[in-house]
Amino acid sequence: MSDKTALVVKMTVDNWNSHLKRTDDLFNELTDEQLAGQVSPHRNRGVYLLGHLAAVNDRLIPLLGFGDQLHPELNDTYLANPDDASKQGVSAQDLRAHWKEINEKLQKHINSLSTDEWLQKHTTVSEEDFAKEPHRNRLNVLISRTGHMAGHLGQLLFLKNKA
Repeated sequence: MSDKTALVVKMTVDNWNSHLKRTDDLFNELTDEQLAGQVSPHRNRGVYLLGHLAAVNDRLIPLLGFGDQLHPELNDTYLANPDDASKQGVSAQDLRAHWKEINEKLQKHINSLSTDEWLQKHTTVSEEDFAKEPHRNRLNVLISRTGHMAGHLGQLLFLKNKA
């Protein structure tokens, strides 16, 4: 691989790490009471976004070829359905623990991949399709998930001044 390719991979992984740290720091700063609030009227609650981001990151584990999801039970509540305060979800305390566990596993693998490994296909694309569309690689997945996390981080910042 060229030095420029390695630089782009490093910048992308660093960007992921930065957004993950900022999101993690915010989740650690917010109280359970703050997480129970909506980010704005008629929008998601913080606790839902915590569960949603945990579930999205959990699904990254098999998508990037790092093993099985740790908490597939989160998928129905936090991915397949919109926020519904009337339904009993997972507690903020349990979601915080899941978030930490998922990201520890994910980070161990993310930070160990070589440039070549980042440019390999993700697990849901066939060899045939990947030959035609080599951009369907692990790095592209990380780019899209970083943007997704950044968007929700922006929403979650509205909870900081709510009590």
